[in-house]
Amino acid sequence: MRIGSGYDVHRLVAGRKLVLGGVAIDHGLGLLGHSDADVLVHSVCDALLGAAGLGDIGQHFPDSDPKFKDISSLVLLARCRELLAAKGFVVSNIDCTVLAERPRLAPHRSAMERTMAAALDLAPDRVNVKATTTEGLGFAGRGEGIGAHTVVLITEIAAQPRV
Repeated sequence: MRIGSGYDVHRLVAGRKLVLGGVAIDHGLGLLGHSDADVLVHSVCDALLGAAGLGDIGQHFPDSDPKFKDISSLVLLARCRELLAAKGFVVSNIDCTVLAERPRLAPHRSAMERTMAAALDLAPDRVNVKATTTEGLGFAGRGEGIGAHTVVLITEIAAQPRV
């Protein structure tokens, strides 16, 4: 078994759609980024890649590559699952925390869990999403951005030879 941790932050701006956990959320602002800027999925990708010793999301899906412009982060998440499988790992469970003052995320948590679980070919109860405010403190509290932190557990499909 291996654990991984991921963290990501994106700035909120006008003129962009807000996507979190693969779910479009009605809000006056969206997250700025090269892809759909889904900060939650990006933190999951980083946690998975880190747990498997595969670097980070920027190494695999650089924002300098035009093929990732406006791509759904769920596509990147599914690709991370493939990278893990190629190295002999499967995802056991995922626990995420989103930091955002607004919008309220409780009504969207189940949809985010189901959507990310589907991209990873997991049962929905293997993905947990929590949301918290920062009580008006920092970038999230001022409504300037949204952050996400994720912890994952992955396990080996079969014993890997030690080098």
